Amino acid sequence: MLPPGPSLSPRRQVLAWLFRPEAVMERAQRECGDVFTLQLPLGPIVAVADPALIKEVFTGDSDVLRAGEGNAPLEPVVGPDSLLLLDGARHLRRRRLVLPPFHGDRLKAYSSTMADITAADLATWPHDEPFPVEPRLRAITLAIILRVVFGIEDSQRAATLERLIPQLIPDGAVSSLLLLPALRRDLGPRSPWRRFLQARAAIDAILFDEIAHRRAETEHGDDILSMLVQARDEDGAPLTDHELRDELITLLTAGHETTASALSWTFALLHHRPDLAEAARHDDALLDAIVTETLRLKPPLSLAVRRTTQPLQLGSHTLPAGTRVGPCLYLANRHPATYGPDAGAFRPERFLDTTNKPDTYSWVPFGGGIRRCVGAAFAQLEMRTVLRAALDTYNITPAPPRGRAERTRRRAIVLTPSAGGRTIVSPRRAPAPAAPRAAAASSARP
Repeated sequence: MLPPGPSLSPRRQVLAWLFRPEAVMERAQRECGDVFTLQLPLGPIVAVADPALIKEVFTGDSDVLRAGEGNAPLEPVVGPDSLLLLDGARHLRRRRLVLPPFHGDRLKAYSSTMADITAADLATWPHDEPFPVEPRLRAITLAIILRVVFGIEDSQRAATLERLIPQLIPDGAVSSLLLLPALRRDLGPRSPWRRFLQARAAIDAILFDEIAHRRAETEHGDDILSMLVQARDEDGAPLTDHELRDELITLLTAGHETTASALSWTFALLHHRPDLAEAARHDDALLDAIVTETLRLKPPLSLAVRRTTQPLQLGSHTLPAGTRVGPCLYLANRHPATYGPDAGAFRPERFLDTTNKPDTYSWVPFGGGIRRCVGAAFAQLEMRTVLRAALDTYNITPAPPRGRAERTRRRAIVLTPSAGGRTIVSPRRAPAPAAPRAAAASSARP
């Protein structure tokens, strides 16, 4: 028997998950505690908010807790050979091949390209008038994926992909249901599923062509696709073309919309702390803390789903085989036992105290264990780079009405600010020479 859930009918829970996901998670925790069952579009899922139990799930036997099976609804987008859909030995082999480009010196080398792409887009932002910042940030993160991950430098080809890729990712709560098996129906040229299939085929044609060109190159580039083409497992076997295609789409879906959403929330949250926006220009530690706190409060994904292959004891509950169980990243990141009575407040200063860091499983915007997002460090570097460039280029203020917190809307599998983080920017003027004392004061933390 599954744990109890919130006092809402199954239908109302599904609707709440589509339109008010944060509210239904918070209600369920209030009514049921840290383990509860939610009725979602694909059926019931046991959500877990207790960091200690989340650790058990993330570090448990991967033959019992299968993440690949839990991510199966994503197959139409990412493909059957995606890292997200693999379990067991196949997952470990793929992770070893995919992980190296996202760490160490290779990761640092991407920052200048990220900064150049960001600067080019910032130059097009409207001045002194309200606009939603989220679409601009999505354009930046997509351009970074196309250049740094796909290695595409041809502007015409990049423009084609920029037009096609959004068609793979439904925009809105209802349209996200397109990926449900029952709704994958080709009802003619204008049907959503037909348009999805056509966009996917056109994208695949470009990606397979890029893969063929990389295989034929004698001198390899520094993009991630070139590195993956060269990767070999312990037996000397490379990734196949279809495996490469699925990893490229996985890196796209896991690193484009999610990072843009997190950046949008950064702007929306900083609107309530303008003191931090200014101070972060001169303080790398504070900039990092802002990114960390944003990801804590507004993780792009709410749940990290596993499917059990045999009965599982989770706290006082025995879950039957076949249960979908999901560490609730949103609630774990806000757990009062870790973050205190102000757990729901945007307070980046909490991460400036390096002697009081939260436990590994109390800050989980990227999941955990052997399934932790391979691009976590890449995403954080990207957020810091984009945020630093924006703060250095513009004075950033919230668009009216000020002081009102933005609600959350669903964009496919990610949660974004409902109004897109509406913002007003004005170019920074070159400051007049300042006395030494004033210059020193400007770099102080709030």
